[in-house]
Amino acid sequence: MTAGWSHPGRQLFGSLSSRQCGWWHCAEQVDVGLGWGWAAGGLPGRLPGARARGGVWAPQEAYRPRRWGPPAGRSGQSARCARGPAPAHAQQPRRRHERRQLRAGRQECGTGARAEAAQDGAGAAAGGLRGALARGVDAPSPRPALAPASRAGGVAAMAVEQRRALLELLQRPGNAQCADCGAADPDWASYTLGVFICLSCSGIHRNIPQVSKVKSVRLDTWEEAQVEFMASHGNDVARATYESQVPSFHYRPTFSDCHLLREQWIRAKYERQEFTNPERQEPYSAGYREGFLWKRGRDNGQFLSRKFVLTEREGALKYFNRNDAKEPKAIMKIEHLNATFQPAKIGHPHGLQVTYLRDNSTRNVFVYHEDGKEMVHWFNALRAARFHYLQVAFPGACDADLVPKLTRNYLKEGYMEKTGPKDAFARGEVFIGSRESGYTVLDRLPPSTQGHHWPHGITIVTPERRFLLACETESEQRAWLDAFRKVVDRPMLPQEYAVEAHFKHKP
Repeated sequence: MTAGWSHPGRQLFGSLSSRQCGWWHCAEQVDVGLGWGWAAGGLPGRLPGARARGGVWAPQEAYRPRRWGPPAGRSGQSARCARGPAPAHAQQPRRRHERRQLRAGRQECGTGARAEAAQDGAGAAAGGLRGALARGVDAPSPRPALAPASRAGGVAAMAVEQRRALLELLQRPGNAQCADCGAADPDWASYTLGVFICLSCSGIHRNIPQVSKVKSVRLDTWEEAQVEFMASHGNDVARATYESQVPSFHYRPTFSDCHLLREQWIRAKYERQEFTNPERQEPYSAGYREGFLWKRGRDNGQFLSRKFVLTEREGALKYFNRNDAKEPKAIMKIEHLNATFQPAKIGHPHGLQVTYLRDNSTRNVFVYHEDGKEMVHWFNALRAARFHYLQVAFPGACDADLVPKLTRNYLKEGYMEKTGPKDAFARGEVFIGSRESGYTVLDRLPPSTQGHHWPHGITIVTPERRFLLACETESEQRAWLDAFRKVVDRPMLPQEYAVEAHFKHKP
């Protein structure tokens, strides 16, 4: 069993990882126009008997704007010819009539040709009405308009039907988990890619609108064509298309991984289409990579730009303190190297922790790059180098056996208080073997233990001695015990015995 990063070991050091545990820093609207005409007495008003047809008032006598008298064939004392002077008592009504006519004309028919067309239609309607009344028959009823409530009800029923169809699609094989991170019960979908995704991944899809457009399965309104597109695709079809040529070493993130890994995985699939065009995988599969990363200093914690070189031929990752330096500051062998994203610990969303062995002691390098794509390419380049090394070291092993050994996340990180006998040399790490080899973990401290402040103790029992640790809270104690017991309950691998022997002879 490997040590939780990639090299064999069961050490308790800066973080707990498989066989290694971290050394306590595991820290509708109707338009109505007004029809005006001559009423009794010569004052303008709405004609009696006017009816609404098709949303426009159709008066018995349609008013003609160019005429200031009663309709042809009618007489009235106050009416006058449009060319003659108006009587004095008709002057004021005329002005009011002009204003009303202007407003009515705008509402009813508009201006120009539209006004004349509307007037002709109104006259025809009035003529039809007069003819019907003269014959003693009822005027034809206007065609009823569709009520707003009826249309709204139809739209609602259609929306319910589309939602039901989408929920049925979620029950198909492959659609019950997010297409990108595997989270259960996805509630969102990309209707341009045809995949069902979780809420977290939907936010990433929104950032690439030129490729993916998303909707909520339950809350948004869906068009019939969009539902049909989802039915003809789905998660399994999308995987067969967009993940057809994913390298074995490439990391496939899950819902528990950091945002950067999930974002770059989605962009690599749909935006850059790296897994349908293998030539676009060259940045991390060529076997050689160099560039500048921000590295945290060991003493002051300040990040400085450093040159890094990864070469599979030499089986090493190197970094240099100066651009013109001929010799590297550190050489990290691929055989004993692990990489895992630690954004919270490093204080940057693209932070990567690289762990390696030097002189059989665990060392860590904390780096980041401002470009998230570059950082993920470095991560997958390290996995590719590890994968090719393990293929040579274990020629009979299949890819499924090698992939879990490329990189590993830590089982548990946090702070613990160490007490017990003083060590002559700073250890910083503890090897934890299997139960069959005499290793065990207790949920208490010996009764006579002194010098600790936190009340919840843990005792790691090894064949040589006991290590006494304490946690601040009971919940932290239980979490650490669960992590330790996962390590102790696993049988040791042959290469882990060699690491154990080294720790036994280590001062």
